Amino acid sequence: MNIYVANIPWKATEDQLKQHFAAYGEVTSAKIIMDKVTQRSRGFGFVEMADESSARQAISSLNGADFQGKSLVVNEARPREDRPNFRSNGGGGFRKGGFNRDDQ
Repeated sequence: MNIYVANIPWKATEDQLKQHFAAYGEVTSAKIIMDKVTQRSRGFGFVEMADESSARQAISSLNGADFQGKSLVVNEARPREDRPNFRSNGGGGFRKGGFNRDDQ
């Protein structure tokens, strides 16, 4: 089961997050999402657990629990939804304003 975790402290590592959830069962992966430009944590991530009942117990126990001084927000991850691509090449170019010298 895939678990969404928010409000992760910036100094936290993926190994620390994995260990925090491992108290409730086998953690198959822990991923903290990083900003592409700054390479800093964006403060959220995902934990995958092998057993659904262990994952549900972790969600109910760790939602609102303290992790390195911050209260975690923990819930079942929703499937990623398709978002429109805002980087299309349609329009938005420079427009010349004012008067044209040929118009004088």
